[in-house]
Parts: sequence; C-alpha cells; structure tokens
Amino acid sequence: MEPASLENLCVLYHSADFIVVNKHWDIRIDSKMWYEKQTVQSQLRHRFPELADPGTYYGFRFCHQLDFSTSGALCVALNKAAAGRAYRCFKERLVTKAYLALVRGWVDGDRMTLDFSIGKNTCEGKTHMMCIEGAEGCENPKPCQTELQVLEYGSYSGDPVTKVLLQPLTGRTHQLRVHCGAIGHPIVGDFTYSLRKDSAPYRMMLHAYLLRLPLLPEPVEVTAPDPFVTSLDPRWTPQRQLCTVEAALQSLLQPGPGEGRSPQHSGTEETKSPPVETEEQIAQCQQWLSEWGMD
Repeated sequence: MEPASLENLCVLYHSADFIVVNKHWDIRIDSKMWYEKQTVQSQLRHRFPELADPGTYYGFRFCHQLDFSTSGALCVALNKAAAGRAYRCFKERLVTKAYLALVRGWVDGDRMTLDFSIGKNTCEGKTHMMCIEGAEGCENPKPCQTELQVLEYGSYSGDPVTKVLLQPLTGRTHQLRVHCGAIGHPIVGDFTYSLRKDSAPYRMMLHAYLLRLPLLPEPVEVTAPDPFVTSLDPRWTPQRQLCTVEAALQSLLQPGPGEGRSPQHSGTEETKSPPVETEEQIAQCQQWLSEWGMD
C-alpha cells in the first residue's frame, strides 16, 4: 500500500448517507494545525468537493476515530440525519468492529479475553499515552475488554510474530495497543508504546478490518482488505495457520446457539439500562452537538 496522498483515497463504500474509506496509516483524520495539509478530511475535499458541508468545521462528519498510525475502515456521514443515526448506534454499542494486527512473539492459545482497566498516563513524558490499572501514574482507569483470536504464527523480518483478530468490546483510547502490550505481545511497529524502540517497521501493524453498523434503512457492513499478506509485505512470513480471517469473522458475526449477541451487535430491542458513555464518546457527542441539533 503506497503512502497517503491527496489523490489516492480508497473508497470502500459510498451511498447518499455514508462514505467508508480505507484510511492509510500515518495520516490524521483531521487537524486544526495549518501545517498539516495531509488528512483524510483534505482527501475527501479533494475527491468530493461537492459533498463538503460548509456548516461544519471540517466539512465532513466522521462517525468514529482511528489513530494516526492505524489503517482501515473509517465511516463518514454525509448529512445530519445520517450522523445522528450513526451516533446512536455507537452510543448504544450496536456497532461491531474487528481489527487485524501483527503482534510481537507467539501468543499462547487460540482465543482469550483481555480484561484490563485502562486510564490516562500522568507520568512525565507519557501524558499522550494510556496505561493499565496499577501502572505508575495511571489516572481514572475504567474497565475495558478486548477479544483476541490467533490467526497465524510467523515471522516479521526474522522475528517471531502472531497475526491476530482483535474485537474491542469497549471503546477506550489506544485500547488495543495497551491491551496487547499488557500481555507481553505489543503491536509490531508501535513506536509510541515501545517508547521509540520499535522503529524498524515502516508502519504500525494495526488495521481496522471490519466495520458493521446495523442502521435502518441502510445497514453498513464493510471490510477493508487485509494489508498483512506476503504479496504486499514480504517481510511478513506466515508459518502456521490456526484460523482464516474469513472463518474468524464468520464466528464473530454469527454467535453459536445459546450464545447471546454481545452488546456491540445486539440488534433486538430489550429493556435495559442505557450504557455508560466513555469520556471519548461524550466529547465526540459534544462536538457533534456544537455543529447541529440532534433529531
């Protein structure tokens, strides 16, 4: 996958209400800094100038966030009503997301639930980072869960790595990166959380593979092509496969008999308490509400 430019925006899905793009690695979604010309927002303005809304600060309404270093499926709402429907989907935890990653070392077992509370790191020089509960300087940790499934064992540039599918069940900043590091298997190329040591790979190996929003009347389900294949990066050498990406995805989307759907992809109505919003969700909502009234 070539580096990002204004011209090479990859559109995975486009309707009257939504666009889903395959975000490049090492590009911000948007920025208020005058010197940052290369953003997903600027790519969208270049490709779809007629769709930019002058009534919003950025011109396009991003339904969720992806880190600067993360690639993959990113959904954009094209009008206020669509943005409102998407927001309610995220707020009620009806959205299903799955990520592909290469992590350092060989992960034991084929499945696990990563259950570590995550808070802000207040240590000097690390205030841009998150950390698990109990770590020095960890402030206001909150419960977080991630499902991990091993797909393949192999090597990257000769070092042992594992290809995994990650499903975040909560939405905390840097959750997947922190959870993988907490079990001793940090994501390959994570410059920030390796404290600048893992600098040889050309990118961080984390990719938003699946995004599913059970919207009505227009459900959105998109996969962004797997970038961690030998044909695209010969430094990744698979050695033993436990499960294909397709089989893992099918298992994730279709729970077995007797298994209730997780809160993220429960499409049925039931009587329950409203989910507690994270501070990231509240901040996102406040940003949206400052631009338009919710229907």
